[in-house]
Amino acid sequence: MTKLQYGYLAGSVILFVILYFGCDTKAPGHEQIETNRELSTETVNVQSLIKSAQSSLSASSMSAIGLIEDELSGLSETDTSRRIELLKQLSGRWYEAAHPGIAGHYAEEIAILENNESAWSIAGTTYAICVQRSTADDIRSFCSNRAAKAFQHAISFAPDNVSHQVNLALTYTENPPADEPMKGILMLRDLQTKFPENVTILNSLANLALKTNQFDRALQRLKQAEALEPDNPATLCMLAKAYEGMGDQKNAALYQQKCDRSKQ
Repeated sequence: MTKLQYGYLAGSVILFVILYFGCDTKAPGHEQIETNRELSTETVNVQSLIKSAQSSLSASSMSAIGLIEDELSGLSETDTSRRIELLKQLSGRWYEAAHPGIAGHYAEEIAILENNESAWSIAGTTYAICVQRSTADDIRSFCSNRAAKAFQHAISFAPDNVSHQVNLALTYTENPPADEPMKGILMLRDLQTKFPENVTILNSLANLALKTNQFDRALQRLKQAEALEPDNPATLCMLAKAYEGMGDQKNAALYQQKCDRSKQ
């Protein structure tokens, strides 16, 4: 994966949620214990993902990946810098081939070696993209569990970095634990209580409301976010959707123009 791609992934915030957040269930907690339990019951591993994905690769991609793997297998255990470089190449190759679950595996291998906030955040975000894009339940579960583990590591290095906590909450919301279907939503609500003026949290809650057609609730969150950061592109673009959903075409058009300008 190129430095530009790694920077993009590290800075991205996952905005995909599907459940209504007004319900009650037991409070979130013990994330590390639960993630370890989930990892022990995985039905998918990276080797099975690679075997399944190989048929979709071109001959040139297979050859390039094979050359990287051959060099990687021949490296000395002490040659950490070269190992990380090759793992980044593998992660990038698989990501570009539209297999973020495999890309996430190699990003996780990098994070184990580098063991810092940035590397774990990249691994978590890459796995989270897999959750967003995959339709197979077993692959979504594999990537969700791994994303949660990675974001927890990132949080351990930077407990004050709210974006890691938001990403962890959204990971649970996208693929909720069977015994705690509201876990991610409760985490987001708790974060909002702690950080009521955090735009990332407000936007995440607003996106949840949009996904469930709660347009008035989304608008409330988004107007709060706009007051705090008037030029935030995500806020402006979601405001266009919120007004459109409410049937306010005038404001929908106005904010769509602002959204388009913010992307230029």
